Amino acid sequence: MWPFNESPILAEKASFQDAQDMAAIHAKAFQHAWSTEEILRLIEAENVVAFKCKRPSGILNISSSKTSGFVLARKAADEAEILTLAVLLEARRHGLGRLLMQAVINDLYNERIYKLFLEVDAENQAAVTLYKRLKFNVVGERKGYYQPAQRNGEEETLRPRALVMRLDLE
Repeated sequence: MWPFNESPILAEKASFQDAQDMAAIHAKAFQHAWSTEEILRLIEAENVVAFKCKRPSGILNISSSKTSGFVLARKAADEAEILTLAVLLEARRHGLGRLLMQAVINDLYNERIYKLFLEVDAENQAAVTLYKRLKFNVVGERKGYYQPAQRNGEEETLRPRALVMRLDLE
């Protein structure tokens, strides 16, 4: 086997040093991006769990110096919510979103969190499929929750709905 074959991608806890990379990823993934300062405040909060992942690259599978994706979750009592999950466009379709979600789910389970919630744009079929494969169930809907997307320089008139999904960790 050649030394530059891809090795498994690992998720690891994110720290304040990752906030700038995370903000850049968020800006590319979402229309309304969070600033480095906002992400830094979340990472430093006691009730927030943050994971990142890097794609291996180059000879000997050395990880790239930039984060390729991240997830943030906030805990409250025995429940938690996914605040955001973002993966660079060029790193998508390689299992990073699933890896990040599995890392945060395992961490929350070990901290005796029993329910995990998230909200997802109902039109984001890739994300909805990922969450359903992870055994999340739709438990509600928020109509007009997201800002309309801009297509061809014009804003759409309908505001997309969000699905509220829950995973029972018990």
